[in-house]
Formats: sequence, structure tokens, C-alpha cells
Amino acid sequence: MAGGWTHDGAVQEQIEDTVEDALQEVRSQLPEGESQNHCSECGEEIPQARRQALPGVRLCVACQEERDQERQSTPLFNRRGSKDSQLR
Repeated sequence: MAGGWTHDGAVQEQIEDTVEDALQEVRSQLPEGESQNHCSECGEEIPQARRQALPGVRLCVACQEERDQERQSTPLFNRRGSKDSQLR
């Protein structure tokens, strides 16, 4: 179903683009290379099991959890731009 100036399937394309953007963001944040022995933020030793499970890791579990919580508080963006959101 299209609406206004959009073509059939435009809504599905927006959904797919949003999912693809999210996947690219997550993939860009995956660590690469050799893991560090100590956390780059607090200096604590990173356990061997974590370094083996996640190659390229740079942060200890506590610092990574803190960073993840900060990212979750970032507001999402409305790709569609409904009339209601434009009126606010």
C-alpha cells in the first residue's frame, strides 16, 4: 500500500533500510585484531576466556557494559517523519 507520493512497497523498503543501517552500525563496532591483556579504560586485566571468546576485545566486562548502556540511551531517529512528529 502506497500513500501520497510514495510507490508500492515504500514502507517495506524503509523498514529494510532501517534494519540494514542498524546491522552496519553493530558490525562497525565489533572489535578486530589482537585482544589486549588489560582494559583500555580502567586498566584491569581482561580474563583469558574473554579474550579467546571475543578476538580483538579492548574493554573488560564492566567497562563494556557501561559503554553499552550509554549507547542504549541514544535516541532513535524517525526515518519516516510522520506528520505528528513534524508538528512537535
